[in-house]
Order: sequence, then structure tokens, then C-alpha cells
Amino acid sequence: MTTESVPTASHHKSASTARPLHPLLAQRWSPRAFDAGSALTGEQATALLEAARWAPSANNSQPWRFLLARRGGAAFDRLFATLAAGNQVWAGEASALVLVAAQVHDADGTPMPWARYDTGQAVAHLSTQAEHEGLAVHQLGGFDAVRAAAAFGLDESLAPVVVLAVGSRATGEGLPEPFAARERAPRERQPLDDLLLSASDPIDCELALSA
Repeated sequence: MTTESVPTASHHKSASTARPLHPLLAQRWSPRAFDAGSALTGEQATALLEAARWAPSANNSQPWRFLLARRGGAAFDRLFATLAAGNQVWAGEASALVLVAAQVHDADGTPMPWARYDTGQAVAHLSTQAEHEGLAVHQLGGFDAVRAAAAFGLDESLAPVVVLAVGSRATGEGLPEPFAARERAPRERQPLDDLLLSASDPIDCELALSA
């Protein structure tokens, strides 16, 4: 199977794709350079959280929970302290850090097996809305989940999943290496063919990619 790469936009980080994508998807990427002089407005914060709120979830369980901490506040400092050292190099310039947790069991103790999956969908919605708002999101797995839960008094039903750095992109000129080089590097993904599992009728995949 072969696919022809079609540039979707002139943005220097825009994805090169087999078919054109919506610009909000094609131009989304995860910077480490944030504008330390930019603040997250209340309207922007509400828009991001509303986008997450309307994500799909199993049985409409809506297991996602968000703790939004703006730069300059005590909550930001507490959340920042849980980040891995490499992330602390740059994440402090973000306008806000967001702790995202999943409710992994209900009030009766019954497990909610799709909670983390659904929470990931909510974050994807939030990230897309951020692009629409002229903002960027970098999702951080490098943080101490146990320390974060303790810092904000989360009970055992809430499992920290990820921390989001949110803000306006900067040029990256002040970033140390290797982070500065990563800002300049083109985005890369595995070939689409490599992501397809074997199908009972391989011709279906051929037709889907060539249609």
C-alpha cells in the first residue's frame, strides 16, 4: 500500500498526511516553549473545560476531573513541584498547569474500566479546542502521580493520569538543548500502513487508503 503525502497547511509544524485534515488537527503539536508573559483568560479556560466536558464516555459516566492552576498561584507551584526534572526546565513558563485525573471506581467501589480511556478522549477534545483558541497544550506523563494526589487531597477513587501545560507558543530561543532542537524539528509519525492490523479481507484496507 502506498499513500501520497498531501501538505495540509503552510504552518511549519503542520502534519503531512495522506488526505487533508482539518487545520485544528493538522497544526496541533506539543511545544515546550511557552510565552511567560501570556495569561490564560477565564473565557479561554472555560472553553477548554467545556470541550472536555462534552467528550464521549462509556454510559455517559464522564469520569474525567480537572484541577486548573494558573501560573503565579500556590496551586501552580504545588503541581509544578511534582513534575520530573526535565519537564521543570520549561513547563514553568506555561500560563497554566492542569492536573487530569480519572475516576476509576464509583461511590460503591465498582471499577470503571474505561475511565482512563474516556479521560484521554476528554483531553483530546481539550487540546483541539486549545488550538482553536490560539493556545497550545503539552501533555506530560513525567510527573509524580502519588505526590500530586497527596498535594491536592485526591481520594483513592481518583487516579492522576497526566499534567497539561497550557499557554501561548513562544519562539523557543531561550530553551536549552536538547529542547530547542525539538522545537525546530519537523513532526514525524509512523507510516499509516504500519498502524493497520491484519484484516480478514485485506482489500478493504487497500480501498480505504486509495479512495
